[in-house]
Amino acid sequence: MSMDARSTARPARTAATAGRARVRRGSLAVLVLVVVEYGIGMYVNVYVAVPRADHGGSLASAISNGPATLSIHAVIGLLLGLGALGVLLQAVLARHWGVTASSALGLFALAFASVTGTSFTSTGDVGDDRGRAAVLRGKPVRAAPGQPARVSRPRR
Repeated sequence: MSMDARSTARPARTAATAGRARVRRGSLAVLVLVVVEYGIGMYVNVYVAVPRADHGGSLASAISNGPATLSIHAVIGLLLGLGALGVLLQAVLARHWGVTASSALGLFALAFASVTGTSFTSTGDVGDDRGRAAVLRGKPVRAAPGQPARVSRPRR
């Protein structure tokens, strides 16, 4: 039996297509984790008080001794960092340079959020958390000590 050009057989997926599919699936998983982490982070920020005993501690002590919601937030953040690193590696292996640049930028943003979040947990200083908010918003945040943060608006 011979195969001619009009065969209905599907060609096998190439390595490049399979690599892009893995990057897409990984990116979707990281995106879902980001949304979950964002929601838990807002809950922790508003409703959870970090005990004074946890101030000055490390990330490991916040996970093991902190409130349950804070521990869940920290663990999901670590998983998110590993997932983002995995997506970056998959994008490099797939040689998809636009996705590689986006993944590297996202990994940098996650690392920055992790450092400021850990700093906020260890010091309890609201300024650490406001610094992260200012960078993520792209606008400086001004507030007097003990007052809620206000996003500064340009003067006219």
